[in-house]
Amino acid sequence: MPISLSRRGAAEPFHAMDVLAEANRLAGKGHPVVSLAVGQPADPAPQPVRDAARVALERGVIGYTDAMGIAPLRAAISRHYGTKYNIEIPEARIAVTTGSSAGFNLAFLAMFDAGDRVATVLPGYPAYRNIMKALGLDVVEIAHEGAGYLTAAQLEAAHREKPLNGVLFASPANPTGAAIPENELRELVETASELGISVISDEIYHGLSFVGPDHTALAVDPHVVVINSFSKYYCMTGWRIGWMVLPESLVRRVECLQQSLYISAPALSQVAAVEAFAANVELEKVKARYRANRALLVKGLPELGFRIEAPLDGAFYAYCDVSRHSNDSMDFARRMLAECHVAITPGRDFDPAEGHRTVRLSYAGSSADMEEALARIARWLR
Repeated sequence: MPISLSRRGAAEPFHAMDVLAEANRLAGKGHPVVSLAVGQPADPAPQPVRDAARVALERGVIGYTDAMGIAPLRAAISRHYGTKYNIEIPEARIAVTTGSSAGFNLAFLAMFDAGDRVATVLPGYPAYRNIMKALGLDVVEIAHEGAGYLTAAQLEAAHREKPLNGVLFASPANPTGAAIPENELRELVETASELGISVISDEIYHGLSFVGPDHTALAVDPHVVVINSFSKYYCMTGWRIGWMVLPESLVRRVECLQQSLYISAPALSQVAAVEAFAANVELEKVKARYRANRALLVKGLPELGFRIEAPLDGAFYAYCDVSRHSNDSMDFARRMLAECHVAITPGRDFDPAEGHRTVRLSYAGSSADMEEALARIARWLR
């Protein structure tokens, strides 16, 4: 029987996941693999989160919830914005999602039509590009100029060349870890507003800044769409739970899309996530390890000939130029995994044009893993 194949289904592979699969295969054969490839905390979800999930499972009532999320979680997220950012976000503007990935799908579908032009930054998270292309959007990728983030001037220049419908940026960013300073974030959001460009701010790495407090785009303009998740700071990747903050004009649209596409985010994860905001003591200990790991890489990577491309302001990534060793980061990463059993991500994921000379390393693991990885890579390069 013939099978119809859509053009939009021809998505670029997420090479980080391919690396993870090969690393798992090697580990399954008994090889001592150290993985710095995937942006995933090594720690489990905080104890209060796991305890809440255990109680919910024992009660056994795990079903569909309201499409926008359970009231206690939406209330907890609303309080979080008051406590952390000193801004008031009504619960009615909060949508709980199946991770940030569902949030991006919902935002793109609710805000843009096929053929609309949406800007992102290079290097950037590959799922942005892949999801938008699958939805028929015209992705405009703007290369950063060394700072690791998009500036208002770059956005305006791209819009003048050909008008944009939207812009999506992250701060701190994946893969660079760069954070947009508060004054430049304000200028970027205000410029977008003046030009009539809708803004989506990916704030999934908030909580993981090493250079100062986090700044939300909502403090500049309440009409931006913010997407966040419990995956990174809260160590809940596999729980698939995130949220959106929406302007009032998008609330009902997102609710209707959520009803049809996802019904609701996982009920068990929603109940558990309510407790995540009370786990700061435990989570700050995890962050302290990231900070120590960051210091190890800031010192050790240049000594290996890996030039760090942008300031490691936040998240848990180092994005490096490895052209001193190779001009083919895919081959470089494959050989490193096969020959010294250290997994890293080739830059092709994040920048199709220049990623042949770059790699990303995640420092979300243990400090022992960081030290071992640096030692193995040093021996391998010699």
